Amino acid sequence: MSRGSDPRSQAFEALEREFELIFTQFRRSAMANASQVSEGMLPGAYKVLTTISRIGSATLSELTEILLTDKGQMSRTIRELDERGLIDRAPDPSDGRSMRISLSEFGAHRLAVTRGEKEHELRDAMGRWTVSDIVRFTELLHALSLGLTPRET
Repeated sequence: MSRGSDPRSQAFEALEREFELIFTQFRRSAMANASQVSEGMLPGAYKVLTTISRIGSATLSELTEILLTDKGQMSRTIRELDERGLIDRAPDPSDGRSMRISLSEFGAHRLAVTRGEKEHELRDAMGRWTVSDIVRFTELLHALSLGLTPRET
């Protein structure tokens, strides 16, 4: 049963349902991608790996901050990625006590193979959208993620 009968409440309820569906699809995709990169890998480790890929390199503390996670959990995830050969560690030149974590050659290859097979899912799903619709959708998502009011077009 609907919590609100006014059009704005109904619109928000419909939006929440669509976000739930998207998040479920995203979790499913992340699980499949993680498993494809390395059998038995968990989606959280895949997220850390893709984050490292996106930013180039980071310390454990930086990753913990970026991904808003517990330092102990991040440490375990980094150890797992290291054991799987997906990352490299090197001393941080600016702080000898820290290690910089980056994608290993093997990790980059596994990620590229996985992404290559999944690359077209979003493009296919939005294949009939106009470029202006894609741009507008991106602007709206950006505004939502920052808590801003989108500009009118």
